[in-house]
Amino acid sequence: MTREKEIVRITLWGSAVNVALTAMKFVAGIIGCSAAMIADAVHSLSDLLTDFVVLLFVKISSRPADNEHPYGHGKYETLATSIVAIALLLAGGVLAAEGIRKILSAIHGAELVMPGRIALWAALISIAAKETIYWLTVRVSRRVQSSALEANAWHHRTDALSSIATAIGIGGALIFGGNWAILDPIAAVLVSIFIIVTAAKLLHEAVQELMEKRLPEEVEQQIRDIVAQDSEMSEMHHLRTRRVGNVFSIEMHLRMNGNISLYEAHRHSVLLEQKLRERFGPATLITIHLEPLKMKIPSA
Repeated sequence: MTREKEIVRITLWGSAVNVALTAMKFVAGIIGCSAAMIADAVHSLSDLLTDFVVLLFVKISSRPADNEHPYGHGKYETLATSIVAIALLLAGGVLAAEGIRKILSAIHGAELVMPGRIALWAALISIAAKETIYWLTVRVSRRVQSSALEANAWHHRTDALSSIATAIGIGGALIFGGNWAILDPIAAVLVSIFIIVTAAKLLHEAVQELMEKRLPEEVEQQIRDIVAQDSEMSEMHHLRTRRVGNVFSIEMHLRMNGNISLYEAHRHSVLLEQKLRERFGPATLITIHLEPLKMKIPSA
């Protein structure tokens, strides 16, 4: 199965779960008179929307390079990661604002509405379903190295976490009585902080990639180690690395004996490209600039 098909398949599974959960939560929130469950349903709806974003942008990013995009379309996947992260930030902000509003209302004497048991069951089902789809999605994202899919996996988990907050609030109110209904907004605020921190991290990484941030030092050291395996090549300089979607781009200058033939120099560079692609993937973009060794000019 190709990378694109794996991403599409797991995202469609997530979409199916989101459609079912969104409908269930809205019904349970209305029947159970639970504002927390209705808010949770809105969060699931945002999850569904980000599924469509991932499907659209991953499809575009999988297009081969063309005349107008010689480096391919991988940046579209990074853009999708940014959109998903922004959606997470907004969802976290809305949950935090709503939770704070309810806490302040309770402090000022407002009585929070007691939810029904159907809302609690809906929250528990949501936790199990979303945590399952999170692990399935994150496993695929790591296998195919998709930042957009990993961001979407975290969106699944934040939905599970918001359902945990909802379950705690509803369960606390049902077990201990109406005075404990404030547990719902308190838990929601704590979860929203986690959501915002996760979203900020994902957005930071996506922006760094869009700004052509170099690959991690350990990756660049692996490149140097591979180059060092060829004794004919030396004095690596002007090493430039970056990520284009899920593909690495590597550029470097190397020195070789200026007396060898062009054919031999080309053979060495091709072998080096093969080793780099074996390590970092067949789609790795590689540019090698060869220069002759600096010759010592004898003094007069």
